Amino acid sequence: MRAWQTVKTGRPAEALVLNTHAAIPEAGPGMLRLEVCAAGIGLPDALMCLGSYPLTPALPFTQGQEAVGRIDALGPGVRDRSPGQRVVAVTGFVAGHGGFADRCLALDDFCLPVPEEMSNAEAAAFLIPMHTAYIALQRRARLAAGETLLVLGAAGGTGSAAVQVGNALGARVIAVAGGLDKTTYCARIGAEHVIDYRDGDLCARVLELTAGKGADVVYDPVGGATFAEATRCVAHEGRLLVVGFASGHWGEVQVPHLVNRNYSVMGVIPSGYDRAFREAAHARLLAWWRQGTIRTMVDEIVAFEHLPSALEKLLDRRVTGKLVLAVSSEAQRSA
Repeated sequence: MRAWQTVKTGRPAEALVLNTHAAIPEAGPGMLRLEVCAAGIGLPDALMCLGSYPLTPALPFTQGQEAVGRIDALGPGVRDRSPGQRVVAVTGFVAGHGGFADRCLALDDFCLPVPEEMSNAEAAAFLIPMHTAYIALQRRARLAAGETLLVLGAAGGTGSAAVQVGNALGARVIAVAGGLDKTTYCARIGAEHVIDYRDGDLCARVLELTAGKGADVVYDPVGGATFAEATRCVAHEGRLLVVGFASGHWGEVQVPHLVNRNYSVMGVIPSGYDRAFREAAHARLLAWWRQGTIRTMVDEIVAFEHLPSALEKLLDRRVTGKLVLAVSSEAQRSA
């Protein structure tokens, strides 16, 4: 089979090699194997090339954290699945068998149905961004209707999902992005206010928009200095959600400041939840999708042979929304 493999540490263009005779992986306990139609491309996939992502496997490996495809084989203990069924799943990327290949392994407890009316490209870009935003805002922060949500990195895949899920939960959404194209995009997907962080003091602008109160909830996939800036404009008893480190550095919590300002910092990752919780979350997200309240924002469907350049584009922050890798000819079709 074909599989993109990271064979050394470096920029994607130099770290990735296309292996056209890769071994087909075997599905172990709690796993299943997919014939991949399309795979979501995320910043963590690029960071794995650099060796800076916490869950980077040992070399050589195939990344690609989320994939849509048809079930090809079931591992021991897998129940209620049928060969040929079209599903979207978090892959076995941690073991090096991710979705940037003709076949990949997938987690049985994070494998979910794809509606007939949803295309493969949409499904491949839906799972991790939407579930992460839902877990962060609904489960962790308990975001309430009428509260103010500040979304950092709002033009990216997970940020744009948070803008939409925040709207679905009835929040007032303030989006932060850089440049006219990205700020326009954020307004288009439903942000009530958009701040271009290049224009000056982010904190001052947030306090102005909230009459001095600050944001009740902050969704932060950026980290670094942006996290520090957000701590200055989080509301009393606010919740600051740590989702990622697109800046290259995690935000650093200053405990005295946290205590004096009386806010909470919460970590967010969509792992550790059982199948029942994930199925219920997926059902609610799909209900919003069918209503048009949320939608997958696919920036580009990338040809299989162009994966390295797509990951370079992500590292250079030239993406709005989500990139999707076309693995098979089914990539742009639904069921």
